[in-house]
Amino acid sequence: MNPVFPFIMITENYSELVLEHVRRHIDLDKTEETFFISLLQLQSIKKKDFLLQVNDVCRYESFVVRGCLRMYSLDHHDTEHIVMFAVEDWWIGDLYSFLMQNPSSFFIDAIEDCTVLQLSKKNLDLLYEKVPKFERFFRLIIQNAFIAQQQRINQNLSLTAEERYLYFIAKYPGMEQRIPQKQVAAYLGITPEFLSMIRKKLSRT
Repeated sequence: MNPVFPFIMITENYSELVLEHVRRHIDLDKTEETFFISLLQLQSIKKKDFLLQVNDVCRYESFVVRGCLRMYSLDHHDTEHIVMFAVEDWWIGDLYSFLMQNPSSFFIDAIEDCTVLQLSKKNLDLLYEKVPKFERFFRLIIQNAFIAQQQRINQNLSLTAEERYLYFIAKYPGMEQRIPQKQVAAYLGITPEFLSMIRKKLSRT
């Protein structure tokens, strides 16, 4: 079952964070902004707690206002394969499970204490009905996520481990300091020992 977190009142500060994010893609009037905020739930997630577990249905898309989460799967050797990290100003969720309401193949847990704004499938459908311009907003979000996924697949096929690491730290500055080395390695598809060797080599150049 999906975990139940304590419900928290959405503060003006958190509202403004997500509205600033939305305004970069679409223009809303005050009534539309207020309606959008009314559909969100603010949740607090402790470090190492799960936002989603395998075989649960993803009930929410979550916008991160504080903290860092990761989305990953386990193979039959219990080896972690990290699909993505999400920090402030990012959305996270198993989109396939969320849209189709099918069981998820992924875990999502908190690397740090986190606060997220959550939008349910029911409220997303209501948002599309009442404020159609949000269809464009989420189309752009999904489009950008798809492009990022394609780029990552291409990097995994064409770049060396060192090149993938350099791309990671260039594209996501500061994130490496927030994430355990073994999880960075799992994201890059290498062992922590090999990542350590890469970092030592680069420190000498």
